[in-house]
Amino acid sequence: MKGMPRRDFVKTSLAAGATFVLSNARHRVLGANETVRVGVAGIHGRGGSHIKSLQRIENVEVAYLIDPDSALFERRIKEIERLGGRKPACVQDIRQALEDDNLDAVSVATCNHWHSLITIWACQAGKDVYVEKPLSHTVHEGRIAADTARKHNRVVAYGTSRGSLGDRIAALAKQGTYGRLLVSRGLCYKPRRSIGFETPEDPPAELDFNIWVGPAPMQPFHKNLVHYDWHWFWDFGDGDIGNQGSHQTHAALHAIPGATMPRSVISIGGRFGYKDQGETANTQVAVLDYGGTLLIFEVRGLDTDDYYGEKVGNTFHFEEGVVAGRGRKFYPKGGGEPEPVAEAPEPERVSRSGSFRNFIQAVRERDTELFLWDLETAHWSSAVCHLGNISYRLGKEVPFGGKAKPFGYNQAANESFERMAEHLKDSGLQLEETTYRVGRMLKLDPEKEKFIGDPEANALLTQPPRPPFVVPERVA
Repeated sequence: MKGMPRRDFVKTSLAAGATFVLSNARHRVLGANETVRVGVAGIHGRGGSHIKSLQRIENVEVAYLIDPDSALFERRIKEIERLGGRKPACVQDIRQALEDDNLDAVSVATCNHWHSLITIWACQAGKDVYVEKPLSHTVHEGRIAADTARKHNRVVAYGTSRGSLGDRIAALAKQGTYGRLLVSRGLCYKPRRSIGFETPEDPPAELDFNIWVGPAPMQPFHKNLVHYDWHWFWDFGDGDIGNQGSHQTHAALHAIPGATMPRSVISIGGRFGYKDQGETANTQVAVLDYGGTLLIFEVRGLDTDDYYGEKVGNTFHFEEGVVAGRGRKFYPKGGGEPEPVAEAPEPERVSRSGSFRNFIQAVRERDTELFLWDLETAHWSSAVCHLGNISYRLGKEVPFGGKAKPFGYNQAANESFERMAEHLKDSGLQLEETTYRVGRMLKLDPEKEKFIGDPEANALLTQPPRPPFVVPERVA
């Protein structure tokens, strides 16, 4: 490749299937009033919100629509033109957009399994990135994405603003207002119906299925994959702990002062209430040990009551009571009416909102540090989802009933299990005839971001490469 022009290298890589890396990319310097040109990758669901939000910002142009499904282009083009924008270029392959030296940034609203790789490729190509939650689909690729952003001096914003809630709770914990923080809890109580079963068939002519699959293992197309229910398949999604729950894991992690990776993880649950093609749990309790504080995440995909007034949110359990209601209400230990949360000092570090306006401002000002704190915790909070799922996937089916204590003698974790069992009974399940999965207890080395003494679990921290859609082993 020595001496080959960058444009020729990109064309060669697309044709020959070579691993895509752009080195020595030219970074366009923007004037104060110069137009920021953005490509939106993944334009079906959340991508539509990206398009509208970006197009409404002064001196921002949605210059590229990027999606393996070309059937989506026409409608999105009309939306941009109605908002006063120019007709964008449309490509199915992200690599073609990254070739454009005049493209400044990429916003990523693709399936989860593409988030990290697009972030990595874009940073290598000299582009800034707005990436939806979760940052990653595996722990390894999240680490590479975060480190690549730092090495290439790129602005990378994470698509959640929930970290600021956790920052406020961390300030309360550090001050000792309500005693020690015992449990930082995330909840995703969100009804999910059966997706049924779809049989393999040829993909639609408009869909480049090879690009859609990208870094995941190649497999037959079926209609439960495109465009939404990929969330419930391990090769592409992470269940609701990594879908809606990514927002709440981010807040839960931020609330634990100094939290990075946990010391251990164990997860239980199952797919209850129906039989369908989905693989991920629709009911789950994941417990991660951060020393003096547990991070517990609960998923319920069947109809359920709330918990401290929350269904999709966070609760923070201190020695003296529980903070809930988006961090505004305090429920004293022993009962009584909730009261306003006490004042707390300003957090030492405040998460920046992952809004598009903040992102564009950072792109213009070249404030590459603006989102890096949040990006690092985006990696760790995404890892919370993956670690819980790894434990679950390595688990064994056991019967309900008796005096089961899947979490040993951990009182807070077992209370979560007991509430889960009651919820399933209320949903009509006959627990004496039902099994659930008890995941493997896994211990971690937080510094190395590896499991201790468990090669089978470590193998799930990454995925087998499928060239040319390969997350590098090391930062390039």
